[in-house]
Amino acid sequence: MPESTPTILLVDDEDAVRKVLAFPLEKDGYTVVQAADGEEALRQFAATPIDLVVLDIMLPRLDGLEVCKRLRATSTVPIIMLTARDDELDKVIGLELGADDYITKPFSIREFRSRVRALLRRARAPHAAGDGRDERIEHDGLVIDIPRRLVEVRGAPVQLTYVEFELLRALAANPGRVFSRRMLLEALWKSADYRDPRTIDVHVRHLREKLEAEPRTPEYILTVRGVGYRFRDR
Repeated sequence: MPESTPTILLVDDEDAVRKVLAFPLEKDGYTVVQAADGEEALRQFAATPIDLVVLDIMLPRLDGLEVCKRLRATSTVPIIMLTARDDELDKVIGLELGADDYITKPFSIREFRSRVRALLRRARAPHAAGDGRDERIEHDGLVIDIPRRLVEVRGAPVQLTYVEFELLRALAANPGRVFSRRMLLEALWKSADYRDPRTIDVHVRHLREKLEAEPRTPEYILTVRGVGYRFRDR
């Protein structure tokens, strides 16, 4: 049975921007649902099965950060945030609230399409990035069921975003191996271009908060100072 067409929720208060972004997405075969403000975005999300959200931060009625926060409270849908300026605070807050990726305006349509494809590929084809290793990883109370994309810690289920799951899988499938931030960016998105390596730090912090009994003294994901991260050896 053929796979259904991905549906993207595109949220921006500027009609011209939505038209410019919707055209290449529709040309790539995606269904695009549009919203001009935060409240409309939440209504559209509740009414339509959405595979990915492209979300501008500066929105009327309800800003993009609040929309991201509310979506993430109930869903693991992939979220790309759009920032109107090269504002580090906007990026960090967006990632802290659960966004999977961000892109700074102005940006090229080629870059935008690449980001969308990469995140949808991860979300809709979870096996694509696998390397043929075990489909179930177990380590000291942590269980990662790769085919079903389920994670349990000490017998309790843990809800991860798409990027968090892929980051955990990349590390846990190679216990003891040290990954630089750039290596992890390339493992997640096939490219480290346009992305701040500190993006990885935020996602690792989220993982630790969800997995570790004491995030400040982690048992699973360890920091290698001056280099990056590694998963604890078996």
